[in-house]
Amino acid sequence: MKPSPEIKVYPKRPALDARPLERRVGLIILATDHTSEPDFRRMVASERIGVYVARIPYANPTTPENLRKMQPALTAGAALILPDEPLDAICYSCTSASVVIGDAEIETAIQAAKPGVSVVTPPMAGVRGLRALGASKISILTPYTVETSRPMAAYFAARGFDIASFTCLGFEDDREMARISPASLVELARDVTDASADALFVSCTALRGALAVTGMEKAIDRPVVTSNQASAWNCLRLCGDETAHPEFGRLMTLPLPRD
Repeated sequence: MKPSPEIKVYPKRPALDARPLERRVGLIILATDHTSEPDFRRMVASERIGVYVARIPYANPTTPENLRKMQPALTAGAALILPDEPLDAICYSCTSASVVIGDAEIETAIQAAKPGVSVVTPPMAGVRGLRALGASKISILTPYTVETSRPMAAYFAARGFDIASFTCLGFEDDREMARISPASLVELARDVTDASADALFVSCTALRGALAVTGMEKAIDRPVVTSNQASAWNCLRLCGDETAHPEFGRLMTLPLPRD
């Protein structure tokens, strides 16, 4: 048996970069989420921007009551993302829960763990995206039930949008929502967009809408904003990344408007 080699400690400490990556985006997602993480890896992550993910407990069906139950987990979820290190932005990736819980309440819960961080929710990002596109009259598509869709309609109406049409698909399980094909979303966009609408908003972070945006825009000949696309766009702009990505829709070519 050969003797163990002598292990030496290198006498000089290597220089350290300020950060492994220049910018940091936190992402809080549902335990059942199939879509947000791949979408953010596709649209946000780069050699300059890191995406750091925490999952929080969630149990179907997707009802307002179940969605609201996630609120107490938001602070703990945020605290798990690079503890004691600052983030440039953090997104809570659930559109329907953000509407039910409220943007302000989500911001308070997340900032309890990450003071001062810019907080993004999908409906908030959707509003900013629609305004950046100059849309005031919109159609909305959700995969939810009528019960879960009602707060969504109220959210956008309260922010000054004229809702020309609102269509839901009646799904109760977000894992099934994730199985709706991008091609099906293109056909749905064509069927549900009102002729008078300036744009279509496709709600739900479980949907693979980001993969279908350009197809939907071509099908209806107007802009489309989806939950994950809008959230990714908002986070990129908060990180100072103004790069245009037309492959993810017209929104991804625009700057973030001033609130």
